[in-house]
Amino acid sequence: MRRAIPLTLAFALAAGTAEASEIFVSNEKGNSITIVDGDTLTVKETVDVGNRPRGIALSPDGRFLYICASDDDTIQVMDTGTRKILHTLPSGPDPELLDLSPDGKLVYAANEDDNMVTVVDTGQRVMISEIPVGVEPEGMGVSHDGKTLVNTSETTNMAHFIDTDTYEITDNVLVDQRPRFAEFTSDDAEVWVSAEIGGSVSVIDNETRAITHKITFEIPGIAGEAIQPVGIRITKDRKYAFIALGPANRVAVVDAQTYEVQDYLLVGQRVWQLAFNPDETMIYSTNGVSNDISAIDVENLKVVKSVGVGRFPWGVAVKG
Repeated sequence: MRRAIPLTLAFALAAGTAEASEIFVSNEKGNSITIVDGDTLTVKETVDVGNRPRGIALSPDGRFLYICASDDDTIQVMDTGTRKILHTLPSGPDPELLDLSPDGKLVYAANEDDNMVTVVDTGQRVMISEIPVGVEPEGMGVSHDGKTLVNTSETTNMAHFIDTDTYEITDNVLVDQRPRFAEFTSDDAEVWVSAEIGGSVSVIDNETRAITHKITFEIPGIAGEAIQPVGIRITKDRKYAFIALGPANRVAVVDAQTYEVQDYLLVGQRVWQLAFNPDETMIYSTNGVSNDISAIDVENLKVVKSVGVGRFPWGVAVKG
């Protein structure tokens, strides 16, 4: 007769087979990727990569990490299991931020030095298009249906809407000074664009391409010029938007329905980019000057831990 497994043991076995969450952090001045255990919030290892790694993104299945090695003018592809660099992808000069198509077959990279967005086939490892955009492109956001790509140009102060079938710009939306990031809501109805020097976030209707709301920030005791919005992440249910405020050392919590600022969470110094864990119970910030990341409990809106990583942490991505 087959013996039943005790319930407590069954749960233990199930927990043992579950894939642990891992947080990947690019260290811009350390030329490395630090991997943090998402359960214990301790550093597992740090891996040397190319020069000046900034933007990073995971493939949809989590197998590969795409790394903008900015000073090497290339995109490196890391196997997240072995931590080995498998190969590189052509990117154009000085790739800063990238995003992937929903199926993971294409990488879209902003090339800051030549005012282009590069489209790369990840399977064939070839560049299939270069799209002229504004001066100093950085922010890259792809809609969840894969039909629209938004690039922000820091000096032109525009969000460029690009049709992913034709690789043509369909709309140019003027935003505030030095836009750095573009984030679609889960229903693709809106795109939120941060303006670092403008100190604001523009909410753009994805159908009309008109700015419908502008979010600004005011923190007692912090000079206005120190409040510099960069990274943005919005929960799937659109309850909250989290916005990194650069040298203000705060992450703003915004009601994503009313567009009202709810709170400012104190994190490390020069907070730059953000990423959720898969179930959105935690969000992590990279804090460049303090060389750490902050772990934020989403439900309780509380910073629960800071974890030291490499020099000048820049990008962050979480594998579930």
